[in-house]
Amino acid sequence: MIQKNKLLTLEPFNSYYLKSIWKDGFSSKDPEWAKWNAPYFDDYTPYSTFSNFEHSSIVEYLLSDSCKSICVEKRAIGMVSKNWIDKSTRWLEIGIVIYNSNFWHGGIGTQALKMWINEIFTCYPELEHIGLTTWSGNKRMMHLAEKIGLKKEAQIRKVRYFQGKYYDSVKYGVLRDEWHMQYKN
Repeated sequence: MIQKNKLLTLEPFNSYYLKSIWKDGFSSKDPEWAKWNAPYFDDYTPYSTFSNFEHSSIVEYLLSDSCKSICVEKRAIGMVSKNWIDKSTRWLEIGIVIYNSNFWHGGIGTQALKMWINEIFTCYPELEHIGLTTWSGNKRMMHLAEKIGLKKEAQIRKVRYFQGKYYDSVKYGVLRDEWHMQYKN
């Protein structure tokens, strides 16, 4: 567990941060984070070298304006993301992954997701809602969403089939005024 007083920042990805993410998240065959990151997606690929990783579509995505690196003491340990479900109707969803499990259970995800939501509401003053979708097998993500004040808005039952079992898709969200009432800046 990491100490809570360590400096946490959200930074645009660069080659230094990408090397840490490759090592922690994409160099092994079966990383722990991938088991929790919506395992109904069968899209994890390990990369045996940083060069192979560097030329992947994952890196293209990480370098886009949709992602930022979660850094602890200037070391990349994960990422936050934003994706437009429908930009014309201002429907945006966010995500978070901490690739290095040494940084789990220490409040880093809570702090990073709060920072990300604040940043998005600041950058998009017209945006009234931010959503987050997970699956019922990821109790930690559900807890995190509720802990920081996102409300469960939908639970679509038994639509995610994984390893012989059905799971629900669970959608959370927060409105701008709810967020600002809870976390006055």
